[in-house]
Amino acid sequence: MAERDFSLQIDAEDDLEDIVQALGAKVRRKIMCMLRSSCYSVAEIAKQLNLPISTVSFHLNILRKAGFISVTTKKNTRGNAKLIARQIDHFSLSFTTNEQNHESRQFTQEIPLGSFTDARVTAGCGMASENGIIVADDMPGAFFSPERMDAQIIWFSKGYIEYRLPNYMLKDKKVNAVVLSMELCSEAPNYRNDWESDITFWLNGTEVATYLSPGDFGGRRGRLNPDWWSDYSTQFGIMKTLRITQDGVFLDETRTDWRTIDKLKLQEGDYITFRIGIKEDAKHQGGLNLFGEKFGDFSQGLLFMVDYC
Repeated sequence: MAERDFSLQIDAEDDLEDIVQALGAKVRRKIMCMLRSSCYSVAEIAKQLNLPISTVSFHLNILRKAGFISVTTKKNTRGNAKLIARQIDHFSLSFTTNEQNHESRQFTQEIPLGSFTDARVTAGCGMASENGIIVADDMPGAFFSPERMDAQIIWFSKGYIEYRLPNYMLKDKKVNAVVLSMELCSEAPNYRNDWESDITFWLNGTEVATYLSPGDFGGRRGRLNPDWWSDYSTQFGIMKTLRITQDGVFLDETRTDWRTIDKLKLQEGDYITFRIGIKEDAKHQGGLNLFGEKFGDFSQGLLFMVDYC
């Protein structure tokens, strides 16, 4: 007969209580040793252990509840006898949990900075590729040109841009987190390191966080900026991470909203809408710069990540 293994995770509380109780008494451990090579009746076990049948029956019930033994009824010349057999040969306890056994996976996709699907911006705006200004500076209509797909930096003083993010990888999955990270800062004429701006984020039409950007940064060149970009323009930003989990929405490590992945319906529909911009009633209307992988200090654009199992 093949050896029979029994394994359990440390977080299986109900089963573990029965196991601990079954192994907690010396007499029950003796019974398991007796059953290693053969099965016995209750009376035979009682005789070998020199115990009353009622006491042996009590211990057998505990072993059976834990799944360590089986009890079958067999007819003999005196009527019916209960035969006791061992059900397992090896028992192991794992200190990893069932949750840990589901290996976490990650989907990562960089969203092209110019692939926004909607925009509403005012003059004091523009886009640039690594080779030059796209269409023209301070022209809101340029935000609807096909050339926008080449954008590596986007700036505007008021308004918003909106993206449609894929969510097919969230379907039928246990999603631990949806993460968006980006380099950004305020938008001032030229640059001003003390130019504050309330930059707001929306998911599926719901406002979830606002970041108070301390300035539009310059004074040194951004690490990745192309040579043609002026020293007197915005140079770099700060990396910010928006994380949505089953515990709410976090901007970096700070919870900003209690709505969860489910409440924001991120797994429903064909896509997730992500909007970033300046609210009309914002206290600090200092605009926005959004950096791609060819500008600023960080070699990434709008990074979209999903952690699931």
